[in-house]
Amino acid sequence: MATNAAVKAVLLLSGGMDSAITGAAARARGRRLVSLSLHYGQRHARELKAARWQARALGVERHIELKLPLGPIASGALVDGGAIRQSGVKAGKPATYVSFRNGVFLAAAASLAESVGAGEVWGGWCFTDQAGYPDCTPGFFRAFERAVRAGTWAGREGRAFKIVAPLGRLGKAASVRLGLRLGVDYRHTWTCYQPSSQGPCGRCDACRLRAQGFAEARLKDPLE
Repeated sequence: MATNAAVKAVLLLSGGMDSAITGAAARARGRRLVSLSLHYGQRHARELKAARWQARALGVERHIELKLPLGPIASGALVDGGAIRQSGVKAGKPATYVSFRNGVFLAAAASLAESVGAGEVWGGWCFTDQAGYPDCTPGFFRAFERAVRAGTWAGREGRAFKIVAPLGRLGKAASVRLGLRLGVDYRHTWTCYQPSSQGPCGRCDACRLRAQGFAEARLKDPLE
């Protein structure tokens, strides 16, 4: 029976704080990582530079950047140029919701996982602050696992497939503290949806959630 040290996993690595913490958690659990970053036409593609740095720091076996532009088929301010307004995290559909983005990302990650013999996909999804994102919920992930098992040769041959979200039920402050314990360097993470040449905007929902996490953890954000 394989031990955790032998388990290969695909890490969805955006370059953000949550995916960096997730990668560190996976490494601490002995996973052999292949990381996947998506260039999907996001207006904050600056995050991909951080993802490359994190992949090196994590010592992944392979880091893949996949160009998968969603602008022609998806809606949402991150890809269609709409206004990014402060919506609050529980105020219905956020402007930054990109139609079925996580479904597309997970399909790409599942394809990669089957091709490299990985039985897990890890991602930095947070159920506590994603009330406006239906493709970021435990029910969706369990349904996706069933779909992958039904629609792949790996599943047909009885191989397991699991989506792992270690931050799922943690608040932002708890996630920040976990990352520090795991050695995450927050200077090399990127969160902001609408950065300027000077750095993060400090106003979008992503910036506000990050600031809230550091404040509640009583720590200073090195990107302030």
